[in-house]
Amino acid sequence: MKRRSFIAGAALGASALALNACHRAEEKSVAGAVNINKGKKVTLKLATSWPAHFPIMGTGVDTFAKRCGELSGGTLEIKVFAKNILVPAMQVFDACSAAQIDAFHSGVYYWKGKNPAFSIFGGMPLGLTSEEMITWLKFGGGYELWRELYGKFNLYPLIGGTTGPQMGGWFKKEINSLADLKGLKMRIPGLGGEVMKRLGVNPVLLPAGEIYTSLERGTIDATEWVGPALDSMMGFAKAAPYYYTGWHEPGSILEITFNKARWEKLSDEHRAIITAASAEMTGNMLQEFRYKNAKALQELPKNVQIKTFPKDMMEAAKVALKEVLADESAKSDDFKRVLASYEAFYKLNKPWDDISTKNFLEIRS
Repeated sequence: MKRRSFIAGAALGASALALNACHRAEEKSVAGAVNINKGKKVTLKLATSWPAHFPIMGTGVDTFAKRCGELSGGTLEIKVFAKNILVPAMQVFDACSAAQIDAFHSGVYYWKGKNPAFSIFGGMPLGLTSEEMITWLKFGGGYELWRELYGKFNLYPLIGGTTGPQMGGWFKKEINSLADLKGLKMRIPGLGGEVMKRLGVNPVLLPAGEIYTSLERGTIDATEWVGPALDSMMGFAKAAPYYYTGWHEPGSILEITFNKARWEKLSDEHRAIITAASAEMTGNMLQEFRYKNAKALQELPKNVQIKTFPKDMMEAAKVALKEVLADESAKSDDFKRVLASYEAFYKLNKPWDDISTKNFLEIRS
């Protein structure tokens, strides 16, 4: 063999070995990236504002936690604690902010006392539906604002479900006019509660476990909750025979929120798994609410009378809502910014919704 040929062959051989070695190194690197948490188990404590295994909302979180375990190959364990086990139902926000728990599942509008803008992220009376709310949050700038404002409390929020359109509530006496609302004590949170306050109602905020007893004993005169499925389970028909159609929560958003410092310490893989599982939970929850509400509506007791609120009351509610939004915007720059984003999406979306969904439903009917 000529010397030049030997050197060329040796060089090619060395190059091939080097390339094979690099390829094996890349394979190991890729393999490691597929499950970077192999053997590194992470456990997170998540508290809810619901009783243990509460239908749809509570069981949705149970399934979410299970899915995180499945998708992570067992390296991510989320332990779910019902209300009052680790912290009271209405203290999960503060507990997570202070890193006493890693995460919580609740309703966004419960925290309007922290920042009035939070009410908008939970949903708006006479406003966006669940599908529209999710679209605004994901594509219309809502998420960025929500995470910015929650970040000030060391929190990182994700959409944790949605209820679809809610009913207007259960009343002990029939509402025939706006005047009939005067002085009523009603369990109703968020911006809907602020509107009802201007209509003469005394709004009360109560967790799920206290609503029926308060209604039965006359501590409150009326309550809204969700829809036929959960309302029937709560037994409200036994205490209040008048069931009104909704306007105040057309698409309420629930949250699955993490302590921000804890979230940032999670691996990219675990954050991606949580994000995917939360999106899956949101879709499943909306669909389950629709199906079970439809079934439960057919099974309401015969004594229940389904009513619509009188025209003068709804006209007054529209005026009151404008006043509430104007007053909150004047008091809070955060509220004003979030409302501007919400309304910009509403204006963008409405013409399309009018000629698509709304038009179709009118034809279908």
